[in-house]
Amino acid sequence: MNIFLAVSSSLLLCFTALSLIRHDYWTFRVFDYPRLQKLVLSIACMVLLLIYFDGSSTLSWVLSLLIAINIVYLSTQIIPFTRLGKIQVKKATKGIDEQSICVMTANVFQDNRNTRGCLDEIRKHNPDVVVLLETDSFWEKETLELEKDYPHYVRVPLSNTYGMLLYSRLELQDPQVKYMVEEDVPSIHTGIVLKDGTLIRLYAVHPTPPVPNENPRATERDKELLLIAEHAKASKAPVIVVGDLNDVAWSFTTELFLKMSGLLDPRRGRGFFNSFHAHYPFLRFPLDHAFISEHFKLKQMKRLSNFNSDHFPIFIYVQYEPDGSGADEALQPDADDIKLAEEKKNAPTNNN
Repeated sequence: MNIFLAVSSSLLLCFTALSLIRHDYWTFRVFDYPRLQKLVLSIACMVLLLIYFDGSSTLSWVLSLLIAINIVYLSTQIIPFTRLGKIQVKKATKGIDEQSICVMTANVFQDNRNTRGCLDEIRKHNPDVVVLLETDSFWEKETLELEKDYPHYVRVPLSNTYGMLLYSRLELQDPQVKYMVEEDVPSIHTGIVLKDGTLIRLYAVHPTPPVPNENPRATERDKELLLIAEHAKASKAPVIVVGDLNDVAWSFTTELFLKMSGLLDPRRGRGFFNSFHAHYPFLRFPLDHAFISEHFKLKQMKRLSNFNSDHFPIFIYVQYEPDGSGADEALQPDADDIKLAEEKKNAPTNNN
């Protein structure tokens, strides 16, 4: 058998195996991200294995079988986020503007200076709420003109790539900035009053990623997500969670977040909506998210144009329909999920 093919196949199998190990260290968690890429490469390897298949070689048989299993496994992880998967958030059947809200979230990339491109994208799509991440004092100053159309705002400019700016044309109720896990990583928690007077809750989040040059563990990220899930679950009002979660839609931690929060992912059954990396088409992952409670139906979701950031903005337009008919589509936690979530919420972090 071709040595390069044998080594490549073995590496792909190792990458999948590493992602199955539920350890917080980045060397395991980073392999959650490229499942689509691993699937494409596994299919390519399978084709080559069939071309160069040697029926007398045990290695050929073993690698072919394992790569086939890998393709099946990765497909089961990917299919829910394609049109072959089951839709988790139903399409809105009514057209009531007073009960609708559209939100645009964008990681602007702090060193990016194309603020005009960002503002043009906001004006083009005219969202009710804008959440801008990785915003420092420069971005705060350059977006002040949004106050004309968005008189309600929360601004938390920071130079550590975790600044946040939230602008809303809808009234905000009791907006709060919280540092739930790390003292320099904020999240914004606020009520928003829809045009018909309905109060909803919005959480804007951007936890740290598990990467070696910043935070070698996923502990802080997972803890913040599960604390947000706890808030969402306890909320009596409809909930929207948006932001760069630094986690992919199909990871076990994002799935655990959905189970513990009771929220729904509008991408399921519709598409990936890959938002990062904007400049490398083969290395794109769904890192920017919009999760909603069962009280909403989807009117529109789309990925917007890039304005020199490393992320694409995400736009979601939902309608409040209080019948809660999406409840049966929510992922349900079992005893092991509940135990794992408690362990992660209570896990010591760099600040403990």
